[in-house]
Amino acid sequence: MSDRTIGYIVGSISSTSINRRLAKALERLAPEGTTLVEIPIEGLPFYSPDYDADFPQVARDFKQAIEDADGVIIVTPEYSRSIPGVLKNALDWSARPWGHASFNGKPTAVIGTSQGGIATAAAQQHLKAILSHYNAPTLGQPEGFVQTLPGLFTEDGEVTNDQTAEFLVGFLEAFGALVDRYAPAREAVAA
Repeated sequence: MSDRTIGYIVGSISSTSINRRLAKALERLAPEGTTLVEIPIEGLPFYSPDYDADFPQVARDFKQAIEDADGVIIVTPEYSRSIPGVLKNALDWSARPWGHASFNGKPTAVIGTSQGGIATAAAQQHLKAILSHYNAPTLGQPEGFVQTLPGLFTEDGEVTNDQTAEFLVGFLEAFGALVDRYAPAREAVAA
């Protein structure tokens, strides 16, 4: 695929999120022909089946952004050995109403950062289980467990460590290959 648009969801709404910095780094490092665009989640209300008959516009926009992207990267922190509640809420919106799951067949990648040595490994495993239920083909390798040390990412997403930057470029290239592998199937469905 020569041009692709990759949506990304940051699973934190914190103004000081290191995962947002990681997402900005991915944006900066995206290979030529790949554009990363954020799919925001902070405006979504708490999901309830009461909305299924008439989704609020913010939820319709969220679902449409997922569907319009060639693939989606979810950048998740780890809260209490799982994903943040705000991210789970967004995923619940994406799966409803029944039969209209936005991640169905959507190439997806998971990455995250924390200060701990295993980064966000437990959260990512929970997230991958959810994505499997959604029938989202998910990048298996490389796994994106990034340990953030002080100064690793600047506010605007510059990566100050060459090895980390090289890993992130490889991650994006591997995900691009997954997206390209599923592009013919998505084009056939759209036709």
